[in-house]
Amino acid sequence: MSSVTFADAWFIGQLGIEALAALALVFPFQALMQMMAAGAVGGGIASATARALGAGNVDKAAELAWHAILIGLLLSLVYVLALGIMAQPLFAFFKVSNAVQENAVAYAQIVFGGATIMWLLQGFFAILRGSGDTINPARAIVTSSLIQIALSGALTLGWGPFPALGMRGPAVAMLLSLATAGIYLGWILMRPTTKNRVVRLRPYPIRWTPIKEIMAVGFLGLINSLTIALTVVAVTRLVTEFGTAALAGYGLGSRLELMLVPLAFGVGGALTGAVGANVGAGQYPRARRLAWSGALVTGSVTGTLGIIVAIWPELWLNFFTTNSGAFSMGALYLLIAGPFYGLFGAGQTLYFASQGTGHMTLPVTVGALRFLVAAGGGTLVVFLNGSIEMLFICVSLGLAIIGIGTALCLKSRSWRSEEEILSAQKMGNSKLY
Repeated sequence: MSSVTFADAWFIGQLGIEALAALALVFPFQALMQMMAAGAVGGGIASATARALGAGNVDKAAELAWHAILIGLLLSLVYVLALGIMAQPLFAFFKVSNAVQENAVAYAQIVFGGATIMWLLQGFFAILRGSGDTINPARAIVTSSLIQIALSGALTLGWGPFPALGMRGPAVAMLLSLATAGIYLGWILMRPTTKNRVVRLRPYPIRWTPIKEIMAVGFLGLINSLTIALTVVAVTRLVTEFGTAALAGYGLGSRLELMLVPLAFGVGGALTGAVGANVGAGQYPRARRLAWSGALVTGSVTGTLGIIVAIWPELWLNFFTTNSGAFSMGALYLLIAGPFYGLFGAGQTLYFASQGTGHMTLPVTVGALRFLVAAGGGTLVVFLNGSIEMLFICVSLGLAIIGIGTALCLKSRSWRSEEEILSAQKMGNSKLY
């Protein structure tokens, strides 16, 4: 998934700085849809499915799976209407040139016009990982990603017999590859017999109870996804005050930042099911050990990556642009924000792990706090005619808040059994939130 993000930016970078700036406008909304479908609602689906199976209730898990698909279909229509059909007035809000706006609209109309494909795929994905099956989803995502990279280059730049669609190329490639993956995962879930499969997708009467159980995690997850994406959207709007080169450079830097979310999801997505199954079985200490182990892995990888690009930004930026203004802005952002990528990556993993508990109020509150610091602080900087360096510092503080805040959430009651809570109260332990 991260390779696709990298490849699309590289192909579009060949079209010029206006195309890169357009991608920077659309990418936060595209990332929002991905985070909502996979991390928010998908997390709610996987968490509810895993807890049902952990408690030994297979019929309940199957009913949850059917309602999960209905939820995804409904939410996909929001994106079709708001960002597919209404793309033109949305991007008119940003202070950009006509060329940048036209490129952004051309890309968005296709990506969000086909939003239902993304939501169905992520629904299938979540049901399977909640059932403990990570092999089939991984097979589908890896294969479709390779297809998407090849198609994206061919359709963007016009390789061989393929037409050069420009900005529309990566969008068309995405829909075709995701549709392929979705058909495969849907077939896995719906065929009559599958080795080692415990949940089969089939129709159930529509009831409020399974929808409520999924959205108990999913709704708060939607809020968290909104705060992540709206942070980038708000900062993107603020960066436009500093010109097109600043927008293109920041877009490349923030694109790397949002690429860390799929990396965290690679570990955290598995933790949602693992933590959910252990919570359902009452194994809270083991659930906590799993969460800390996953955070350590992700934090080490993303932290190392962040330090590398902060010291040598050319390793990332030279792939996408030769424009000196865009490069200098991208390098400045990576220098300031890169050292905090480890905290951000570990925090995102702990967020996905927290979905397995079924209680998301505190992790979502952490995300809202990050939004206030990054977007609110950035707005104050621009209002006071401050420098872009100060704006980037506000963004970096928001990254640190994600890591520290979600780590503290593991001290909450949501991560403790009733016996542990009672024992802590008897011992006068006040460190449970």
